[in-house]
Amino acid sequence: MSEKTQNFSLIFLRAALGVIFFAHGSQKLFGWFGGYGFDATVQFFNQMGIPPAFAALAILAEFFGGLMVLFGLFTRIGAAGIAVTMAVALFTVHLPQGFFIAGGKVGFKYVFALLLMALYLVINGAGELSIDKYIREKAGSSAVEKLLS
Repeated sequence: MSEKTQNFSLIFLRAALGVIFFAHGSQKLFGWFGGYGFDATVQFFNQMGIPPAFAALAILAEFFGGLMVLFGLFTRIGAAGIAVTMAVALFTVHLPQGFFIAGGKVGFKYVFALLLMALYLVINGAGELSIDKYIREKAGSSAVEKLLS
């Protein structure tokens, strides 16, 4: 597979991760898709020992990070927010429950996969079909180049 083909194929990874986190973030932020909304989610996180400020950051990272990844706009920043959120979820909630989702326990395999997908985008960026690439090409600025590449 050529490097250019691989860069174009990142749209599939971005679409999966972006849609998942846009949906989860929407549940937590607005109560869409059967979610509980911002206040109830912050209270739930607080019951798990996660301070309200960090709960709010996680909610925003999921919603806006999902959109950023989906559209390929400041992808590395959005993916980094998602990665941090998933790392916290992995170690605070899911790791003690084992690998598999079974018997009422939500194991860590799904969160682990999402974390690694986000880390891949942090390292490699959005690829060819992205707003990041468009901005980089149009601006030509070395500062923008460093931020987006």
